[in-house]
Amino acid sequence: MNDDSNCKRFHIGDAEIDIIVHGFPGKSVCHGSLGFCTIVLVRRGDRLALVDVGSFGQRDLLIGQLAERGLVPKDVTDVLLTHSHYDHSVNWTLFKDSNIVIGREELDWSVKEPWGETPVPELYVRELERWPTLRAAADGDEVLPGLTAHMTPGHTPGSLVFVLDAGDRDIVFTGDACKNRAELLSRATDMSYDPEVSRASIGTIWEFWTRKPGSILVPGHDLPMVQENGKPRYLGQREAAIRAWYGEDLNETTVFSLLPDAADAVRDAAE
Repeated sequence: MNDDSNCKRFHIGDAEIDIIVHGFPGKSVCHGSLGFCTIVLVRRGDRLALVDVGSFGQRDLLIGQLAERGLVPKDVTDVLLTHSHYDHSVNWTLFKDSNIVIGREELDWSVKEPWGETPVPELYVRELERWPTLRAAADGDEVLPGLTAHMTPGHTPGSLVFVLDAGDRDIVFTGDACKNRAELLSRATDMSYDPEVSRASIGTIWEFWTRKPGSILVPGHDLPMVQENGKPRYLGQREAAIRAWYGEDLNETTVFSLLPDAADAVRDAAE
């Protein structure tokens, strides 16, 4: 496995895995959901796929990250959605010409969810259901060469995990069936309609992850991981902070790190 210095890009076999945005394993205390999900670019052969696409707050970031790689949205051949929640799916509209994959059970469930009451973006899934490039996948379907979709319900009824066979290693994209390291280790889940169903799905994820040594797991709201002595080890460095205007001048900002070992807020000046 070859990777860059911050473990955001991996070359495994003939596949390149590029972490466009790594997800954040946390919630806002008093301002609703953060919704910072993982977005991954997968290159293999003539296919250029995104696993999840984020929401409005990540739209400019996603476009900018593609541009840094010399890409525009129309270059993306495939969009693979792990589930329908807004923080993973809304930006599918950036890729109107791409093949768009979501689980058949997930789609059938999401279009029937009550409007205005859940994390499902009602108008977006309604439009997606009739989109001409949509493919509704079933459990075990090969959605790209060497990349299969697997049902892992619990977070939502039709959540998918995508497994890429890269030869002697696999890459497992879990979405929110297993959002972070804490869920992976404890097998307890936040935001599950049935904790026991989620526990079984995390067991399935462990099976996918352990069948080949050195396989990489990419969760929906955390850094990618490999296993060492049966335990997950993070790959790369976490980056997370908030910039706020608390002064009397727009050039005066306060940066709050969201890292676990962060010091007090550090005041800086805008460039």
